[in-house]
Amino acid sequence: MSSTKKSAERLIKKYPNRRLYDTQTSSYITLTDVKQLVLDADEFTVVDAKSNEDLTRAILLQIILEEEANGAPMFSSAVLSQIIRYYGHAMQGMMGSYLEKNVQAFTDIQDKFTSSAAGAVEGKPFSPEMWTQFMNVQGPMMQGMMNSYIDQSKNLFIQMQEQMQSQSKAMFGAFPFPGIVPPPTDKK
Repeated sequence: MSSTKKSAERLIKKYPNRRLYDTQTSSYITLTDVKQLVLDADEFTVVDAKSNEDLTRAILLQIILEEEANGAPMFSSAVLSQIIRYYGHAMQGMMGSYLEKNVQAFTDIQDKFTSSAAGAVEGKPFSPEMWTQFMNVQGPMMQGMMNSYIDQSKNLFIQMQEQMQSQSKAMFGAFPFPGIVPPPTDKK
């Protein structure tokens, strides 16, 4: 992030009474307001008013919790259970990276889709209703994009698997375990 962008970032302070104070507007705001900042792609940081500890992730997780509890949840109980199982697991870092890359790939596909669809509606932003209509008409095109996304996801998983295998071989190769071939060493 550039220094000019960083200085324009919005600062929100969380006080002991759990209230959020937006320093840009000099007013108290709610989680709903913070959610709107996220939807508007506004950069912001939430800090504890006393300790200056960064609380941004905690606030974002709180918004996700509220969204999951109300309306239509994005994650099933099975998926949430699987995610929880990765905490403290040796694969935690890889799982986080895998999820992050997949969300980014999905976002890139959606951006590409939106930019190609924008011309069809003469620059008007797509409302949720317009998305629904468009998706109903564009089934085959969407299927192709989803196949591309799935292929990208599969390739990312294969790359992670290969990386883990090479790291495991490098780590355990020094031990005399049967069936594990030590990695080649450069002899000069």
